[in-house]
Amino acid sequence: MDPRNLDLCSDHCGEGPSILDLPIPSELKQEWWNLATRRQFLSRAGKSLAWAGLSAIAGRSGFSGLAQAAQEGFVPHFAPKAKRAIYLFMAGAPSQLETWDYKPDLVKRFNEDLPESVRGGQLLTGMTASQSRFPVAPSVFNFNQYGHAGHWVSDLLPHTAKVADEFAVIRSMHTDAINHEPAILLANSGNMVAGKPSIGSWVSYGLGSMNEDLPTFVVLTSKLPIYKNIQALSSRLWSSGFLSPEHAGVALRSGGDPVIHLSNPKGVSRKLRREMIDGVSEMNRKLHEKIGDPETNARIAQYEMAFRMQASVPELTDLSGEPESIWEMYGPKAKEPGTYAYNCLMARRMAERGVRFTQIFHRGWDTHTDLPNSMKVLCEDIDRPTAALIADLKQRGLLEDTLVVWGGEFGRTVYSQGGLSADNYGRDHHPRCFSMWMAGGGVKPGMTYGETDDFSYNITRDPMHIRDLNATILHLLGMNHEKLTFKFQGLDQKLTGTQPARVIKELLA
Repeated sequence: MDPRNLDLCSDHCGEGPSILDLPIPSELKQEWWNLATRRQFLSRAGKSLAWAGLSAIAGRSGFSGLAQAAQEGFVPHFAPKAKRAIYLFMAGAPSQLETWDYKPDLVKRFNEDLPESVRGGQLLTGMTASQSRFPVAPSVFNFNQYGHAGHWVSDLLPHTAKVADEFAVIRSMHTDAINHEPAILLANSGNMVAGKPSIGSWVSYGLGSMNEDLPTFVVLTSKLPIYKNIQALSSRLWSSGFLSPEHAGVALRSGGDPVIHLSNPKGVSRKLRREMIDGVSEMNRKLHEKIGDPETNARIAQYEMAFRMQASVPELTDLSGEPESIWEMYGPKAKEPGTYAYNCLMARRMAERGVRFTQIFHRGWDTHTDLPNSMKVLCEDIDRPTAALIADLKQRGLLEDTLVVWGGEFGRTVYSQGGLSADNYGRDHHPRCFSMWMAGGGVKPGMTYGETDDFSYNITRDPMHIRDLNATILHLLGMNHEKLTFKFQGLDQKLTGTQPARVIKELLA
């Protein structure tokens, strides 16, 4: 008998056969054994590890965030370009034809049918599959070139155009999903099925914290600038999945306590709360010594973080010290909690305080009808604050090691959904090509990656899948997407999944 079996039986099974002797597939036995022996190790060394972890969490030692990550077995695989990331996610899919992918020749094709040779028998959504025609709808908005790089930028984004030299535009993004729910999940978790860890959770798991008083991964959802075709958002997009819950995104609210139940109940002082947490933590430590479940230490850490956040979050959200020049940059909406402008200013403040991964969600981009009017409202809401965030990070010396990503889950069709007039049209979902941009944190500024055909319908050069984007984000943060794994259900799970993914090195400075 494998001597490991005796050890496992003595600690877990009592008398009788070992788990390794049962008719279970060998790879599942090995996974169970790995988990079991890890629990044994943690149990036997539990007190020292628990106290070491707590001392790091509570700031009673000199451990840095990276040292804490190393204690868990993870450190950057190589020197990172970026220390932190801010992901500006436009849920609903912004049209590339009205933002970054300029197609001037489409004006001459107004209302012509999209050639079948271009459409190529593509699977269509139920919203346009029954159309008898697919009339080409040129954008009604003008484009101009900006910066030394000469990026073509829509007139809808005049403020963002002023910082064009700071970012790289990707015109050749593509994805596997044609509907919002699976596409948003794929972009945020690498899988079209709910339940997998989000990208921010993977970053937290791989790198650990940079700030002992704030969460590693923070989520901000923005107030709606428009009330039609709104995509639902839920915690599945910032879930930690099968990773420890300490890696899940913490959503800050726009009203009341920024974090629900953050304030002490009436009659409970901070001293009493401290005593309560100490008591619960002591019980959890004893439970850990007896059972060795690593999730117990995660619970202790979460209680400690919640206690410290009672002091750190109010300071974070107190904007009274921001000078007038900042309000001028971000615009008047930045003074209204929950707006996109407010969230962008909060993202800068979190970058200053060492939050590792910040994600801002903005909704309303599902422009099936009345696209020109909707796009005016949406772009006006995000343009000035986005440009301000880039400029503000740069003036503080933070942009060089802060990665900023902007984009949605897929693009929009060149043909109009429903009717078409010279100044009104809509666009359906389009996964074959769409545009995003990246700035700071090791990205080569001012470049354009990839090209599409004359209809912005098919990619003609340098395709970049959403999995490639996630692999590149991890690379810029110092992680190899192939090595950042977690054993679950018999597989070495990773953000980029089992399909091929590659780092787009042309985008790296």
